[in-house]
Amino acid sequence: MTVVSDVKHLLASLKGVEASLSSLTLRTIDDESKRTLHETMMVIHEVVTDLKKRVGEIEQEEFQYKGF
Repeated sequence: MTVVSDVKHLLASLKGVEASLSSLTLRTIDDESKRTLHETMMVIHEVVTDLKKRVGEIEQEEFQYKGF
């Protein structure tokens, strides 16, 4: 696997984690737990956003990786 494909695989996994945290937040009754889950989801969202930018940078720097 290339670096960009590894990063994209990680990105897809993190999006799944983000979706799971969102679902748990909606189903949780305890307010403190909801807040903790939401904060964690927001941190994961920031990482996802940063990784998306990095994938774009990699694809621009190394055009042979585009579309992997």
